[in-house]
Amino acid sequence: MTPVLQSFIAGRWLGRLPAQELRSAINGSAVACTHAESVDFGEAVAYARRVGLPGLLALDFQQRAQRLKALAKYLNEHKEKLYGVSAHTGATRSDGWIDIEGGTGTLYAYAGIGGNELPSGNLLHEGPAVPLGRKGGFAGTHILVPRGGVAVHINAFNFPVWGLLEKFAPSFLAGMPCIGKPATSTSYLTEAAVRLIDESGILPPGSLQLVIGDTGDLLDRLTGQDVVTFTGSAETAARLRVYPNLVRESVAFNAEADSLNCAILAPDVAPDDEEFELFVKEVAREMTVKAGQKCTAIRRAIVPRQQLDAVADRLRASLAKTVVGDPSLAEVRMGALASHAQRDDVARQVAALSDGAELVFGERDGFAPVGEDVAAGAFFSPTLLLSRRPLEHQAAHEVEAFGPVSTLMAYEGIEEALELAARGRGSLVGTLVTRHPATAARMIPVAAALHGRLLVLDREAAAESTGHGSPLPPLKHGGPGRAGGGEELGGIRAVKHYLQRAALQGSPTMLAAVTGEHIRGAALRESDVHPFRRWFEDLQVGDSLLTHRRTVTEADIVAFGGVSGDYFYMHFDEIAARESQFGRRIAHGYFVLSAAAGLFVSPAPGPVLANYGLDNLRFIKPVGIGDTIRARLTCKRKTDRGRSDAKRQGQGVVAWDVEVTNQDGELVASYDILTLVSKRPARHLKHGSWQTTPELPTPPATQHRPRA
Repeated sequence: MTPVLQSFIAGRWLGRLPAQELRSAINGSAVACTHAESVDFGEAVAYARRVGLPGLLALDFQQRAQRLKALAKYLNEHKEKLYGVSAHTGATRSDGWIDIEGGTGTLYAYAGIGGNELPSGNLLHEGPAVPLGRKGGFAGTHILVPRGGVAVHINAFNFPVWGLLEKFAPSFLAGMPCIGKPATSTSYLTEAAVRLIDESGILPPGSLQLVIGDTGDLLDRLTGQDVVTFTGSAETAARLRVYPNLVRESVAFNAEADSLNCAILAPDVAPDDEEFELFVKEVAREMTVKAGQKCTAIRRAIVPRQQLDAVADRLRASLAKTVVGDPSLAEVRMGALASHAQRDDVARQVAALSDGAELVFGERDGFAPVGEDVAAGAFFSPTLLLSRRPLEHQAAHEVEAFGPVSTLMAYEGIEEALELAARGRGSLVGTLVTRHPATAARMIPVAAALHGRLLVLDREAAAESTGHGSPLPPLKHGGPGRAGGGEELGGIRAVKHYLQRAALQGSPTMLAAVTGEHIRGAALRESDVHPFRRWFEDLQVGDSLLTHRRTVTEADIVAFGGVSGDYFYMHFDEIAARESQFGRRIAHGYFVLSAAAGLFVSPAPGPVLANYGLDNLRFIKPVGIGDTIRARLTCKRKTDRGRSDAKRQGQGVVAWDVEVTNQDGELVASYDILTLVSKRPARHLKHGSWQTTPELPTPPATQHRPRA
């Protein structure tokens, strides 16, 4: 009996009665059926708001990052279940790797982004704060907070796993419960992935729901706090963008649409150059990976007219070696299209593209998929067309065959190449293959106006390049115009897309209280206990130390020059220094940092374990011989990453604000120090019995003391 797919709604699996039959792309056999039961989208949205949202916000950014990491690990441990299902979509093992382990890799990436870049609360301070008054009592900044809404992710058929996870990861990290709606034709693979996610028990209830079939009235139930993302055709994206309720409620909408991406072979590349072969390999790979069913695939290969025939010959030879057939066979390098309907659609688009173009390689060249029972599969021959007059060939710039299809285009001069690239009216990605940096410097700024991502490929980059068609979590995925105008991925940028930004105004003390981050001018907490003597839990934002003073001498400068080897004239040449804008010899900037550390560091062993960097370092005013400096050290920000050392001693990260001033109270250096700080041990063993570690005193808050 053909299994019936189920939707995962309100914490339960829904669906028993069969509806639409979904067939294997390899042999046409029935893989699954969608369910006939209607989904109550009112219940789904209410469950996301009532159960999912509170459960997510009971965790903070750091804890949600840890859940993503655990989920990635769990899915990788059970990935073979997904590979077994993936074969029915027509994917080879390497195609499935992009989808399945590309998806878990994205979870890992966002777990790292959350752990390294987000605080241990649910508010992200997007500073710096700026003064808004003359006396320092009024300031402003920006904060990002969870939107308090639901994310609806509508995905395409080509990446049933990655398509869901690359949207889920940043929205989950931002504290938004998700409702995923995969394309029906390959939804059996998405359902298998969501079943594993449910079985893992890692996510809070309501974090992720799954819709098999159509979306019904789901979009009519959304409000201005919600987000809709879409991946698919430009036509569908255009319809969704003006969906009445999304417009009426100002629902945030992000589209990533299929586009007519291009690769340009620069005129400086000759057939004997390594870059020439790189271009051919890139085009051939993008035509055959996932059977060309990638929104980032190269649809237009733009080459100098004098190289057109040479490129066509090499591509023809490369495509002729591509074995197409049952992905379970070791020799197969390209599988089938995802469905029979998709195969028929690609055939129609190729017919449209062929009007005004020559066929370089296609079905006529001995296309014969290998394997048993493949005659009923959704296989399509790699098809390469050639347009000798591409400026007159409108179809090549308007029609996309979403399969193993690309069109070669001839150009005369760089300006014409850029004009052809622009004819796509907005693309997700473009590649420029060139030997010379000057060519890249000339072409990329022009091409960037109509591309979301650009790859400059040469022999140096080739050894590590992830390729034209590979969106990566740290970089944005999206593009202008036809490509949808949206953005996905992009590291922390994607998380911020699911957060609400608000401007915040008030006194520095109030801003510090709201943001959980020290703002200069805010009330400080000073005591006889050095801040470096406090455990991570005992430290509070605003704990501060104003050090004693140190007068800089000529001996200091000479000694530091000897140790560092820095004999820059401003430190040692009295005459040249007197003639400079400073009018005197000045101390090394790094001596000022070192001297400040000597003023504020507590040297005995204690909770502060290591200093692993400086942020935002600025030398504001020069320090000369005879100047007297002092430092103020203030606990600026605490981040609990939930980590422990080898002895299971907990640790957290503390950022310290450092202000170094001179004898006139003027700021001479400003920076943040990042330190690793131990958490308080739960108990200590003493004389054979367990005793609780005594509490360190917590000082009362005081107003900022004037600097001497």
